[in-house]
Amino acid sequence: MNYSILNRVIIFAFIPLLLVTLCGCKIKYSTGGASISVDIKTASVQYFQNRAPLGNPKLAQLLTEKLKDKILSQTRLKIVNGVGDVNLEGSIESYGTQPMAIQGGNNATAALNRLSVTVRLKYNNAKDGQYDYDTSFSRYKDYDSQMSVQSAEDQYLEKEIVEKLVEDIFNKAFVNW
Repeated sequence: MNYSILNRVIIFAFIPLLLVTLCGCKIKYSTGGASISVDIKTASVQYFQNRAPLGNPKLAQLLTEKLKDKILSQTRLKIVNGVGDVNLEGSIESYGTQPMAIQGGNNATAALNRLSVTVRLKYNNAKDGQYDYDTSFSRYKDYDSQMSVQSAEDQYLEKEIVEKLVEDIFNKAFVNW
């Protein structure tokens, strides 16, 4: 028998079989999967105090509520008042805007400004103290200097900066990478 014909038959029979097999496989990657001990049943999120000299008056409430919502939607934990099996408390340490990119010329002005927020978080695990920590998280968004600070806050504070801060806090507290 001619080997080239046999090779073609094998290849033409193998390729459809391989395609059917691969199409039936599903690979799922998850970066939001919380890894929480079965002993942990409750979580508490204390109100984030705004200690920044300047700031948005709704930021503390927004951050606190978004973090609670994330824990409720991404874990099996129940949010409790007082202190839970895990307790998250913190403060807004800095909030502000500053020029980032300077345009040249006789009247040097900022081309970009940066809106930034730094949050300090104290995490306490009542069931296992080895996981306790006190750390800071910072996020920022650069925006065109032609945009007012109010417009930048309206556009970026909740939808980008707070969302990323909440994701960072949640990942540090509940996701083992």
